[in-house]
Amino acid sequence: MQSALRGHAGMPARGGLAELSDVEVRRAVEYMMNSGAAAAAAPAAAVNTAPAAAATAAKPDGKKLYDTACMACHAAGVAGAPKFGDKAAWAPRIKTGQDALYAAALKGKGTMPAKGGNPATPDADVKAAVDYMVNAAK
Repeated sequence: MQSALRGHAGMPARGGLAELSDVEVRRAVEYMMNSGAAAAAAPAAAVNTAPAAAATAAKPDGKKLYDTACMACHAAGVAGAPKFGDKAAWAPRIKTGQDALYAAALKGKGTMPAKGGNPATPDADVKAAVDYMVNAAK
């Protein structure tokens, strides 16, 4: 909670929105924690269903990662993040090319931490989330 309120590494204090109250920040952190707990439980369940796990590994779900991580900043445009579906905001980024977008998401850029702050996220999942957001802005 203190990291969210004061900032940590590449993450700005209060997600870059100084006007957020402590309660709003706490709710956002709790939402992300609950989403992370659900995502962490999924791989254990998938161990018993090898075909389902293989299908998931073959094609990462960009929407799922967006919904559980990326939306924390991209839904509201926190700290200058381009809002999901905002064609004008995404256009100059899209012009840089997909490889540049992948690199920014994987390595971090400005206030955006690498892999959205979760270094355990597979590169393929991050790229799928980038693809999902780019496609929504075209």
